[in-house]
Amino acid sequence: MSLGESLENYLIVIFRLSNRNKIVHSVDVAADMSFSKPSVSHAVRLLKQKGLLSMETDGRLVLTDNGKELAENLYERHCFLAGFLTDLGVTPEQAELDAHRMEHDISEESFERLKDAQICVDTHEI
Repeated sequence: MSLGESLENYLIVIFRLSNRNKIVHSVDVAADMSFSKPSVSHAVRLLKQKGLLSMETDGRLVLTDNGKELAENLYERHCFLAGFLTDLGVTPEQAELDAHRMEHDISEESFERLKDAQICVDTHEI
């Protein structure tokens, strides 16, 4: 499911915050992303409509199973790409910026081949 970069970013932030804090509210997302509360409310509404997020009666944001799976995949891409670029000698700051852009556009096929190539490189170095 392709959500577009913006909604994918919201999903990743909610995933990260929920793993860190367990309880996530819209204000937490707004603070983490430096976005306004109305922007977050709009994104939350869209993610709910797509069945990726629910909101509890106390305002807690909870990823659905589908939302969590998609967020985990996106976050894995980000972490892998940032690490891969850092291993190539890119500064950590630049690797984070580049990984953030790449994670949204790379195809599943290319991502899998990169992971396979990294395993081959790692194995070859042993």
